[in-house]
Amino acid sequence: MGKVKYRYNPKTCKYEPWYLRGKALQDQAAIFIGLSFLLGGLFYFGYTRNFDSLEEQLLKKKNITLKVEWQILEDRIQAATADLNTLVERDDKNYRVILDSSPLAPEIREGGVGGSEKFSTEGLKDYPTVISDYAILEKLRSKVDVEVQSYKELNSILTERIEMWASRPAIQPINNKQLERLHMSYGARFHPIYHRYMEHKGLDFSAANGTPVYATGDGKVIMAHYSSSYGNVIYLNHEHDYETRYAHLSRFAVKEGDVVKRGHVIGYVGNTGTSVSDHLHYEVLFKGQHVNPINFFQRDLNNKEYERLIEAGSTDAKVLD
Repeated sequence: MGKVKYRYNPKTCKYEPWYLRGKALQDQAAIFIGLSFLLGGLFYFGYTRNFDSLEEQLLKKKNITLKVEWQILEDRIQAATADLNTLVERDDKNYRVILDSSPLAPEIREGGVGGSEKFSTEGLKDYPTVISDYAILEKLRSKVDVEVQSYKELNSILTERIEMWASRPAIQPINNKQLERLHMSYGARFHPIYHRYMEHKGLDFSAANGTPVYATGDGKVIMAHYSSSYGNVIYLNHEHDYETRYAHLSRFAVKEGDVVKRGHVIGYVGNTGTSVSDHLHYEVLFKGQHVNPINFFQRDLNNKEYERLIEAGSTDAKVLD
């Protein structure tokens, strides 16, 4: 129950209950409502000046999240760029040097860079960071495409080089661990049968009859027959412009058309043809021209053994064919 107000009545000389009525009530109500609106407006004005709306708070939170994600993206771009530069350096300065291949020209690596022209910057003039990072990404993408093609090319070159290295004559054609069987007879020498000086386009290895003879590189038998001068002889085609010949054999272990690997037994030492004792006559040809086989024994000899082989072969002047 509300508090009752009293007012003194001079007529009755008493304090009587007083109630707000008529215009006084209306004025009081108007004042109350006006004050309520005024206080509400002040409260709203103060709140909007000092506090963000719920929508603005959500947008600010989203903006902070986007900034963090953008920073992470820029860090990843920098890391990817560093990794790509490492690959490029290894490509040009390591792999291509090992494979004897020229580094990619700068214009090839930079070719196609500049794809940011495809990207519409309309409406993004106020966001230079977005435009800059997009340009960096486009450049990075182009460089990655070039490097992918470069590594594919390197893989093809490596496959070819492996085939070439496997095909290239690189070992002695017989077991010569003691380095005592070689006769350094390459070049002009006095023939023991024809008794005149003739070019000797190979090296001779003395060995017992029946000693295994090995293919010095991967290849294909293009000839295995008897020759009046070479006796039983085998010709191997090693591809990549290399050919080897093995003469004066006692018998064959392969036939024409056979494909052999380095170290495969292809025949056996003999004394056939224009030969004066059991031995192997070995020749190497490159692009159809004879070359000294002594330069092709690096696969199974170190530097000291190579020097010993030459020294041992030079001390015996005996001519075998």
